[in-house]
Amino acid sequence: MVAQRRVGSGKGSAGKRTSSERPTGVAGQYMGFGAMLKQWREAAGLTQRPVWRALGISERTYRTIEHGATPRFSQTQCDALAEVLKLDQEKRHALLLHNVGTYLRSVPAEGHHDVKPALRLLIDRQMPSPTYLSDRNWNILAYNEAMAEIWPWVMEPRANLIRWALTTAEGRATYHDWHKHATVFIRMLRFALTTHRDDADLQELIEDVKKNPEIRQLWDADTDMVQHRDGHVFLASVPTLGWKTIEIVSHVAYPAIMPDCRFVVMTWVEAEPDSQRDALGGIRNGWLDETHNTPREIDRAQERIAEAERLRAEDVHTARLVVDDAGKAATHAGKGGVLLPALSRLVGSDCQLTLSPAKRTVVWAVEEAPGQWGVSEVSPSTVIGRIPRGVLPAQARAELKQLTRFALPAPRDAAASRIEQLLGELDEEQRLLREIQEDLSGPDHLRPDSQDVASLVTELRPGPALRTARPGHSERRGGELHAAAVLADLPPTAS
Repeated sequence: MVAQRRVGSGKGSAGKRTSSERPTGVAGQYMGFGAMLKQWREAAGLTQRPVWRALGISERTYRTIEHGATPRFSQTQCDALAEVLKLDQEKRHALLLHNVGTYLRSVPAEGHHDVKPALRLLIDRQMPSPTYLSDRNWNILAYNEAMAEIWPWVMEPRANLIRWALTTAEGRATYHDWHKHATVFIRMLRFALTTHRDDADLQELIEDVKKNPEIRQLWDADTDMVQHRDGHVFLASVPTLGWKTIEIVSHVAYPAIMPDCRFVVMTWVEAEPDSQRDALGGIRNGWLDETHNTPREIDRAQERIAEAERLRAEDVHTARLVVDDAGKAATHAGKGGVLLPALSRLVGSDCQLTLSPAKRTVVWAVEEAPGQWGVSEVSPSTVIGRIPRGVLPAQARAELKQLTRFALPAPRDAAASRIEQLLGELDEEQRLLREIQEDLSGPDHLRPDSQDVASLVTELRPGPALRTARPGHSERRGGELHAAAVLADLPPTAS
């Protein structure tokens, strides 16, 4: 199911970094929530002590979080953290989104886009290729399940491609040869100035990215323009795939009903980072020499924008995936839908999860405002990844067990085979960790000052921290939760 978002003109995503804050360590230690938490703490002028006390966790646990371990704080812990760190609304957005899967949503701006049902269907049918629709200022309007699961930043409030690519640590680390990509994005902004210079949202976006001195320097050093990235082939490291490098081909189209918006489909192949040729046989990063500086190209873009404004002036309205109440949201799961109230409470305070056995998906509904519920359809593994690790209440555990079954293949034999495969992988990981644990206790091993087994787990396997319980032994229950965690880290399995 395609998710649609409504776009405001506020500031960009949280976790921004300037060019002077270049990452130097393992990806998990500088990209994720821990780095953002450390940045907030230092900005508040606090030591670690008042922060871990406010969270109600041990000093050691907190230290591992700042060094890359992946926590899942509760709503109460998030509130306490926001209070002690004096976080503003934007940072509270990021905090809540990471930990409980919801956020404080501002009132949408007037004139927001409605996405036509046929266009939503087209986005959905691009599966398994990640696909999204953005407006003329690169604000994300809609996306399919693959896009949300591989690049979850699109689900953030006011998600914007260029703001993410140029101002966040994750965006910077995603693109290989980031400076070349930054040059192209800057050229796209410059092209936009020729077609809608007076757009306040565009002006704000440019001001935001130029706060980075490195971006300002690139802006001043170049005068070329680029309209789009259609046909560009590039290498990227994807966080949700354990920072695996893939090669992406970008396809850009302009829908007739929304001609000032970009319909973007990304296909990929296994990457060959050392190759001088890309997946289509072209020169690697040859798109850097491509420009759209001619008056004809500018005229065509202006004609598209004028046509889009004409259509909106004629009040062309379409349906949206926004419903009046939680009951209507649940109906999107179809006949036999199963409410998951215990897991819903764990995921977010204004969240409702409904399992669709027929489609083997979960309808994720969030109350955006009184009488307005935004609805997305995701895989069970996406929800599993949001469940806090640890001992769960009986009802939540029963719901998680049911959800985990639907994350496995439908046929019994295939599901049993998959479980055996997962258990074997977990056994091997645990043996490896025990070996490292023994090495750490040896007299000749120099132990890093700020690392322990928990942080090593994060380095070895991005995602939820691994348990050391061995499935099938005295801590069987922990092993089951661990297996669910592994399912959440893996791509969905075809039914």
